[in-house]
Amino acid sequence: MTEPLLKVKGLKKYFPIKAGVIGRRVGDVKAVDDVSFEIMEGETLGIVGESGCGKSTTGRSIMRLIEPTAGEVYFEGKNVSTMSKEELRKARRDIQMVFQDPYASLNPRHNIQKILEEPLKVHGIGNDKERKEKVAKLLEIVGLSSYHASRYPHQFSGGQRQRIGIARALMTNPKLIIADEPVSALDVSIQAQVLNLMKDLQQELKLTYIFIAHDLGVVRHISDRVGVMYLGKMIEISESEALYEKPLHPYTQALLAAVPVPDPDFMRETQLLTGDIPSPANPPTGCAFHTRCPLKMEHCDQRVPLLIEVEPGHSVACHLYTEAFSNDNK
Repeated sequence: MTEPLLKVKGLKKYFPIKAGVIGRRVGDVKAVDDVSFEIMEGETLGIVGESGCGKSTTGRSIMRLIEPTAGEVYFEGKNVSTMSKEELRKARRDIQMVFQDPYASLNPRHNIQKILEEPLKVHGIGNDKERKEKVAKLLEIVGLSSYHASRYPHQFSGGQRQRIGIARALMTNPKLIIADEPVSALDVSIQAQVLNLMKDLQQELKLTYIFIAHDLGVVRHISDRVGVMYLGKMIEISESEALYEKPLHPYTQALLAAVPVPDPDFMRETQLLTGDIPSPANPPTGCAFHTRCPLKMEHCDQRVPLLIEVEPGHSVACHLYTEAFSNDNK
């Protein structure tokens, strides 16, 4: 069996809560709480969930832009979690990130030539002439023109800035790109252009994506597999079409039921969630979703459900299935 390009095991990121004059630690915000998944070369894994579920923190922790509290990340079999700063700098040549906000992620004082050259200079790639040629080539690849290199970020639209962000991520010929809500700040028509560009680039350059988003329609368009997060935990992961056709977790079912359908005569069963998302600083006992779940059982607030494979390639963390699965295997 082929080894996964990226393997995440038990990833946790807790932010300390401090109080008092001396800043005594009184608790933790459990932004990412024991997340595990794998991604194969050439695949796109979508990660979805409501705002605050920990999906962006997961992406940044994988790259160690923020240091994880616990867990291990393996890229091409090497443990990223234990790398020194110099080893991590070299590894980031193969792991790049496209950030959510195309307005904040580009330095307004630098022109596009300088912004795109920077990753090449950091990793010591090419001379001045080669770097200039590569910038021109990448701008053409992402649908801009080479003469745009002399312009500054404020002279571009949001969609054009996101294309520049994608070009910057591609400068070092990476194997894995973590795209953190790359189209959420863009108009719908521009979203489609950027998504199609990313799909085309994946085919041409054999890229692997982790695509983080809250829009289920966008994730379906681009992902091979989808992982659903809730309150810092991965609660369901499956092939994309299988998840959309037969969601297993009550939370996933509610998310999909809330997606607008462009047909005024279409009627479907709605599944409204009650209550608010609990605070990650004080998560519920047992299953994190039990406070809002319409199918809550007696022991849901006592035992944490394990993420287990209940169908080929389809894993879910819910007592509805863990009970049935354990009974089937007795």
